Amino acid sequence: MPGDSDRPDQVIKNEPRHVKVAPLQPRAVTHQDDDTSEPLAIRWLCVLAFVVGIVTGFGAVVFRALIGLVHNAFFLGRLSFAYDASHFTDASPWGALVILVPVLGGLVVTWIVSTFAPEAKGHGVPEVMDAIYYKRGVIRPVVAVVKSIASAFAIGSGAAVGREGPIIQIGSALGSTLGQLVRMTAGQRITLVAAGAGAGIAATFNTPIGGVLFATELMMPEISVNTFLPVAIATGTATFLGRLFFGAAPAFFVPAQLGAIPNQPGSALTLILYALLGTVTGAAAALLIRALHWAEDAFDLVPGRYWRHACGMLIVGVTMYLLFRFAGHYYVEGVGYATIQATLYGQLEGGAFLLMLALCKMLATSISLGSGSSGGVFSPSLFIGATLGAAFASVVAMVLPGAPVSAPAFAMVGMGAMVGGGTGAAMTAVAMIFEMTRDYDIVLPMILAVAFSLGARRLLSSESIYTLKLVRRGHPIPNAMHANMFLVQNAAQVMETDVFVLDAQVPFRDLLTRSEGPPFRHVVVTREHEIYGVLRINTGLRRAVSESDSDITLGALAQRNFIVVRENEVAFGVITRLWKQHAMMAVVVGRHEGHGPDRVLGIIAKEHIADAVASSIRIFPG
Repeated sequence: MPGDSDRPDQVIKNEPRHVKVAPLQPRAVTHQDDDTSEPLAIRWLCVLAFVVGIVTGFGAVVFRALIGLVHNAFFLGRLSFAYDASHFTDASPWGALVILVPVLGGLVVTWIVSTFAPEAKGHGVPEVMDAIYYKRGVIRPVVAVVKSIASAFAIGSGAAVGREGPIIQIGSALGSTLGQLVRMTAGQRITLVAAGAGAGIAATFNTPIGGVLFATELMMPEISVNTFLPVAIATGTATFLGRLFFGAAPAFFVPAQLGAIPNQPGSALTLILYALLGTVTGAAAALLIRALHWAEDAFDLVPGRYWRHACGMLIVGVTMYLLFRFAGHYYVEGVGYATIQATLYGQLEGGAFLLMLALCKMLATSISLGSGSSGGVFSPSLFIGATLGAAFASVVAMVLPGAPVSAPAFAMVGMGAMVGGGTGAAMTAVAMIFEMTRDYDIVLPMILAVAFSLGARRLLSSESIYTLKLVRRGHPIPNAMHANMFLVQNAAQVMETDVFVLDAQVPFRDLLTRSEGPPFRHVVVTREHEIYGVLRINTGLRRAVSESDSDITLGALAQRNFIVVRENEVAFGVITRLWKQHAMMAVVVGRHEGHGPDRVLGIIAKEHIADAVASSIRIFPG
């Protein structure tokens, strides 16, 4: 292992005085997943990201127009694209028959999804993550069209889902399509997929910072200038186009200085209450995660996809109508922004009523997605967080009269805590709520609440609302994106030093007689003072040779698919060369004590790289 020095004499006593690098003759090795495409220049990747931003920005505009058209037709019986989700829907002329509106929309959604793109079912983000980690960034182009139409019918007809999941999947599908049309590496295609996701969420919520953070925190397996720059370009472009059509106003309006906390010792109590709210929302996030999959399992028992979805949307329709009948609005239908906006302005009061709204939305969202709808979970999380936060503040005010709490402020913090806890994207949640409300005073309590929410949710559910679905599918996603710290080590730190350097004419039986110790060893074989090949000695090779020709030489057994590296070459370069030349082993050479001819210092095999990876990431337990 790296750093072993218990038998240094064995390493050098049989080696030649001068070791020269022999011409490499790697064997032809084929890899099933070999990516033979040359990397696209970063400037062209940025141009493609710019195109992704433009198309995704316009896609967000068209998608929201489709939602408005379907909503007005199904609920109000008129043809119009004008629809502001921040205002409550007027009473439908259908009366009690409005219960059937989600059912009709669900039947259309089921036909579209099952006929053209089954992967468009659900809330979208898990499918994008699945494509990134398991499909080399490949998403079928038809997904963008099918997801747009299916989600527009679902949201417009009253399904309790959000519009950000669909636009994320739409933008990602557009990025993947470009990545498949233009020859590039899989990593660059994945970058375009992440760029499309960030662009979609930025255009939907007018949150450029949140869009970038969403892509980097949840979508990108690696962050560098080459990956961050395209994402930033696509996100900025989509945000600009969104503002041209939707305006530059924030997604939600809040009273001035809503989250202001006085700089005095007594404010510590307020911060403690925000932390407690984070714990409560973390538990709620875990419940929502489980409820989504409980509903999915339950509806899988219902035969027939059309009947299954119709039953689910009938329950949503009944819930929606009962709320209208006894509380004055449909509340849980669609994205629910009107309820969020009313909560932020303190227009909805009563802890019990707000808690009921949170539970009704959780139920409606779980049933909508579990029965087969198409839409996101981001907006429902905002709804649940806002009503739960306001309900928490009402309970605190009742138990502790005079406590420094504000229902709208706790609603706003609850939004971020619910999103951060449920999705696992803590930085995204903080940045997006700040951008959606433009209230900087809320950042401090938001950070505190999101941290406690994420911690509570992970205690109750190790997987997020996005990753649990993939885990159930057998496609686990890492909970943490580790920096590959081992890549900055040099070859001397990674190499194995317990190695023989012997001439090709040495019989194999001589090696067996001189190599006492563990039954596993490596040999660097030389011929005329040049490195000729490498040999891995193990029990199988010992047995095979002993049963055949005991006079066989090391040169006859040596493998030629090796590379030679210097002791100060970084691990990243070694791995790259091993992969490109299909080599099984790297021979590390250097100069003894800084002078004299080159000598073999050790070898690097693939298992040594694995050990280096394990030792570097163990300081960041997932």
